Amino acid sequence: MTDEKHEECGIAGIYNHEKAARLLYLSLYAQQHRGQESAGIVTTDGQKMRKCLGLGKVMDFFSEEKLAELTGSQGIGHVRYSTTGFTKTMNIQPMVVGYHDGMLSTAHNGNLTNARKIRQKLEEKGHIFQTSMDSEILVHLIALSREESFLDKTIDALKKIEGAWSFLLMNHNSIIAARDPHGFRPLVMGKIGNAVVFASETCALDMIDAEFVREIEPGELVQVNQMGVQSCFPFPKKKSQQCIFEFIYFAKPSSSVFGKSVYSVRSQIGRIMAREMPAIADCIVPVPDSGTTAALGYAEASGIPFVMGLIRSHYIGRTFIQPTQDMRTMNVKLKFSVVREILHGKKIVLIDDSIVRGTTSRTIINVLRQAGVKEIHFRISCPPIISPCYFGVDFADREQLIACKYEQDLSRMAEFLGVDSLSFISLEGLLSACQGVENKFCLSCFTGKYLVPVTDKVDKQAFELNIP
Repeated sequence: MTDEKHEECGIAGIYNHEKAARLLYLSLYAQQHRGQESAGIVTTDGQKMRKCLGLGKVMDFFSEEKLAELTGSQGIGHVRYSTTGFTKTMNIQPMVVGYHDGMLSTAHNGNLTNARKIRQKLEEKGHIFQTSMDSEILVHLIALSREESFLDKTIDALKKIEGAWSFLLMNHNSIIAARDPHGFRPLVMGKIGNAVVFASETCALDMIDAEFVREIEPGELVQVNQMGVQSCFPFPKKKSQQCIFEFIYFAKPSSSVFGKSVYSVRSQIGRIMAREMPAIADCIVPVPDSGTTAALGYAEASGIPFVMGLIRSHYIGRTFIQPTQDMRTMNVKLKFSVVREILHGKKIVLIDDSIVRGTTSRTIINVLRQAGVKEIHFRISCPPIISPCYFGVDFADREQLIACKYEQDLSRMAEFLGVDSLSFISLEGLLSACQGVENKFCLSCFTGKYLVPVTDKVDKQAFELNIP
């Protein structure tokens, strides 16, 4: 992915394992692609909660000493890319709070679309918020609930929020996994012997040799405690709105989400792209890493050789942001190296997963031109993005989207980007690659139609004014 679009978050939980902290560390590492701003783990031994939270990547922050301090047989973890709330230490998850029923920890993946309205009402009643995250609202609602049990308090609170959410909630003796009724974000359950594991993606289960049990269903809450595993569906059934960008970009190719192999879907997307938008070229070149699997499918279907003409450096962090065009160009050069020997003088099909604003794509294309590429035919594995996402993806505002700016005029967009031709997969083609689940997706960013009401159009700075 080469443009201004980012992952949401990744969550993990484990109950009843003596090495809970270490397994959570590995689970978060496997889901690092879902968030690189911060990472955190909270564990409990039934008496005390211990937390270790920090900015940066999992491997960079955690150490043997820190993991050793996280004692206890249950815990939850989180890797974050912020969709509401800036990257500050106060916004690192999992959250840990104390209230009249004891200690509570939460980890959230998604975006709450009525967060502003609820937070304003709570603040008017005297509630004090410690973060600028929308997910802090949930702990206030749980504390206010008059229900008796931890599970019932959680259900009562979740009934008041709207939007996209997969939550892990933990007290001293149980973990609750909850997924919103529309099923926007993935959440799975596995096991290691008698231990129960939760994660955003199956790649986390693979990392710790956990057996995949099943997905948490839309609208389902699963509680695990000393009584075993209990499941309930306390919400009215809603139309499925699974995020299709899990297949296009977010999820790791080795994962299965929404019941489908990510690798298989992306490969099929590439094969459909080759049929829908062929090109005469010497080679197929992906923008790594997110364009690679679709490019392999395109090459297979077209018979045009696949080459790794762009090599991505994995040592450049997301915080390397520079204000001038010259420095943005240098940033791209640091992140992507062109293999001149195989691309100079060639006609190429360049494959990427999406274009948002187009500024980074334009810079990459300029770097390819400087390396002597003769023709560039740009092929995108999703339809044009014409609307922002309010359900956990950090898309740009509508007026900044390249497809809106140029009114979806491919020739004008191609001229801006500096390519010889530009094509996007059709919406029908994208859905056909997801055979079996094609009617279950949220397509709002492609259609502009929001089937789930958006009460508050909250951006990531929405709650920053009141927080120093």
